[in-house]
Parts: sequence; structure tokens; C-alpha cells
Amino acid sequence: MSSVNGVSGGQMGGGGGGQAAASLWERVRAATPSRVGLGRRGDSLPTSALLDLREAHAVARDAIHLPLDVERLRAEAMACPELAGLGEPLLVRSRAIDRSAYLRRPDLGRRLDLACRIGEVFPGSASSGSASSGTESRGSGSSAADSSGSESSGSEFSDGDAGAGASLPGLAIVIADGLSTAAVAAHGVPMAQALVAELSADFRLAPLTIAGQARVAIGDEIGAALGVDEVIVLIGERPGLSVSDSLGGYLTHSPQVGRRDSERNCVSNIRPGGLSYRVAAATLARLARGAMELGRSGVTLKDTGGQIETMSRAELPPA
Repeated sequence: MSSVNGVSGGQMGGGGGGQAAASLWERVRAATPSRVGLGRRGDSLPTSALLDLREAHAVARDAIHLPLDVERLRAEAMACPELAGLGEPLLVRSRAIDRSAYLRRPDLGRRLDLACRIGEVFPGSASSGSASSGTESRGSGSSAADSSGSESSGSEFSDGDAGAGASLPGLAIVIADGLSTAAVAAHGVPMAQALVAELSADFRLAPLTIAGQARVAIGDEIGAALGVDEVIVLIGERPGLSVSDSLGGYLTHSPQVGRRDSERNCVSNIRPGGLSYRVAAATLARLARGAMELGRSGVTLKDTGGQIETMSRAELPPA
């Protein structure tokens, strides 16, 4: 009978050869969270490995299906001085009415609920003319936004940008639940905090936006409505059986509805054991500055070992 995961014999432990194989697989497993060299019992996995696999599957399902506690996330953001200094977080949701619709209809997660209204915080920026929905105020008709009780329009934020800061490009940070609410609950706010530290010297930052039942592309509509030059969406990545709390960061220059995925830059696997908040924030900040220089984000903008590489405008393919 063939072996499971390349381990010969009914068990990894029998005899000198089995002990050597077990020692080898122990070293391999110490180097990766992947499930390798698990051995077998008859035609199945050992009981301990099978139970671990079932537990990991349950954790991954929970990461996808459990709702995001938006109010708790908002309170956590307001308790962070760097994020509270940007203003009251904006709470919005997509057109997916519940998690079931969100999973079955990805297109609904890419657009704001029709009841949501977001006003410009940086009138006159490169993206302010591309707001797609004619939005006029910062309030929202969604239940999440209603619970915040905020009626401010964002104008008070712009008033504080007099002087040299007013000439800086605008950027919005969006925290979206995506396919892992566990990732957002654990890493969304500290990652946003790290981004503020990296970006505040080069960008005017809009108030944090928290989006429910959201896909990456919802940032395009949010960024266009806010009138910012760039948007970074922090979103829960699809969980696996080894990692269920991985966060991704997506940068889009000149956000507007209809942007293609090839027009974004992604930094993924943000989590303990993966990419640290500091390194991920520094990478996204370099990409954001590079996109402003280049005039676009996406496949023509690369981060290689801490260095941003761009193509000249003459080398760019047609838009």
C-alpha cells in the first residue's frame, strides 16, 4: 500500500528506518505550518492529525462566517490616538444584505449600499471629480453607520489642512471584513495605525472607513466619494487550513468604480508569523509614493527588496 505524505510503513515510528523518517519529518514540520509527514493509521491519518485537521477546518469556516463586530472595531480605532486624530470613523456596508449573499454574489460586495452617503474630505483632488454616486454627506443609511450617531460632513477635517499640508495628496484607509473577519478583528486597527505612522508625512489622511460585507473593489467607490488620490484597503484574506487570520493590503491610485485588479498592488500575509505590521506598512507606503510619482498603481509598479521600480511613461502600455 502506498504511503501517506511520502512516509513509508504503517507508522512513522517502527524500527530504525521508521525512527529516522520520523526525525526527518519532525525537522520539516518545524520549518513550515503546512501539514506534511503526518503518517497514517491503516488507510487514514493518525487520530491526532485527523482531529487537528477537523479543528482547523472549523476555525477557517468560523473566520468566514462569523460577523464582524463593527462597533467594537470602531471603538478600538477611536482608542488609538493616531486613528482618532483622523476623525470619527466612517461606517459603511456593501450591497450584500447578509453573509450568504456576500459569499454567493461577489459583485454585491464591490459596491456601496445605495443608502450609504459619503462626502468629500479633499475637494479638488485628482479623484474628487470621479465620485460615482453623487454622494453628499458623511452619514449612512446602513444600520452600522446609524449606530455611530455621527452627522459631521468631513468639512471640519479639511479646515485643519491649511498651509503646506493642503498641497499633499489625499489617501484613505479602508478596513473591510472580506473573507476573514477574524483577520480584521485581530489585525485591522494595529495595521491601520502602522500605516498612519508611515503615511502621515507624505499624505493627507481621510478618516478611517470600516466597511461590512465588503470586497476589495469597494475601496474604489469609497475613495472616489471621499475625493482622495489613493486608497488602501485592509481586508481579511481567504482562510486556509494552516492560517485563518491573514490580512491583505491593496493600494489603488486614482480610485474610481470599474478599476481592474491589475491596477492595484497587494501586500499579503500580514499577521504574526507572516509579514509584520511595520514591514507591511512600510511596503505599502513606498508603493503609495511610487504610484503618485508614476501616476498609476498596478502591474507597472513593483516593490523589490525595499526599492520601488517603475516604468517610464514612454514604456507604459495604453491605459
